[in-house]
Amino acid sequence: MSARVPPVEPPYPERIQNLLGKLMPADAPYEPLLLFRVLALHPELAERMRPMASGLLNKGLLSARDRELAISRITARAGAEYEWGVHVVVFGPAVGLDREVFDAVAARDVWPDPVLLTAVDELHDEATWSAATWSALRDRYDDAQVIELLLLVGWYRTLSTVINALEIPLESWGARSTAFRRAGRR
Repeated sequence: MSARVPPVEPPYPERIQNLLGKLMPADAPYEPLLLFRVLALHPELAERMRPMASGLLNKGLLSARDRELAISRITARAGAEYEWGVHVVVFGPAVGLDREVFDAVAARDVWPDPVLLTAVDELHDEATWSAATWSALRDRYDDAQVIELLLLVGWYRTLSTVINALEIPLESWGARSTAFRRAGRR
């Protein structure tokens, strides 16, 4: 399977090489992500997106565990196995979440954090929170964290839309899940 819009390929022009260098961790053991290489087709926009993405992923107020559970849930609900699989491999182990938790979140079999996952589901389905979910979130998060959660879920929903609409293929090293096959997402 190939993307509807082919990603930039090496050798990269200097501007694109610099952009990809900013998007990828310096110690990454793999080539720049296909998603980043597709976004690099519009380098001005990719450069403007980078601070938001980095801020949510690296400088947030939510715990890393909550961040990864929310990302796992929204990307699974949106059918973006590509992004889900990258987070399983790259970020999950670093925050103490094993593959079984990610699979359960994707398949909706187990709810390791019912408040957080319900909040993500409600944002996906209704673009808002019920009174009960709002109350539970307010018991757990301050104002800044609530805003961050909203933006995190919205950001990864947007990335999921890009990934799905452009049919970006899975990274060769990314995780796969039977939950996506059962949902007819592959």
